[in-house]
Amino acid sequence: MDTVDKATRSKIMSKVGQKATGPETKLRKALFARGFRYRLNVKKLPGSPDIVLPKYKAAIFVHGCFWHRHEGCKYATMPKSRVEFWTEKFEANVERDRRNVEKLLEMGWRVLVVWECALKTKDVSELEATVDEAERWILSDEEYGEIPSKKRN
Repeated sequence: MDTVDKATRSKIMSKVGQKATGPETKLRKALFARGFRYRLNVKKLPGSPDIVLPKYKAAIFVHGCFWHRHEGCKYATMPKSRVEFWTEKFEANVERDRRNVEKLLEMGWRVLVVWECALKTKDVSELEATVDEAERWILSDEEYGEIPSKKRN
């Protein structure tokens, strides 16, 4: 059972940001500091990737573990109320993500998914390790990559 009424829940959920989230901003600033230049939320590409590096033909998604169902992650919890609704919503999100990645790869783009949990740390060395991994991937020829947190639970 939800702890607030339907109108209040709707208002709360409408405030949930889709762009410039904390984890996304951390990654963008770190990549910029390392000399990478990029475009944000390119709507002409499937899924409007969070970060697009045209020079490297690379698209980066910073996925929230809850919304995009990061398997095995402590942040990918299931709400206790309206389980059927949430299950359908999450399955649709995952399927849409899969289709967008597939389309980008077909278009010749390389795709990296950086999970929120990898960026949601206050430990500077952990964050640096995540950015190092992203930089390594950007400079590589790998078509697809994922960066989860080193500490998943």
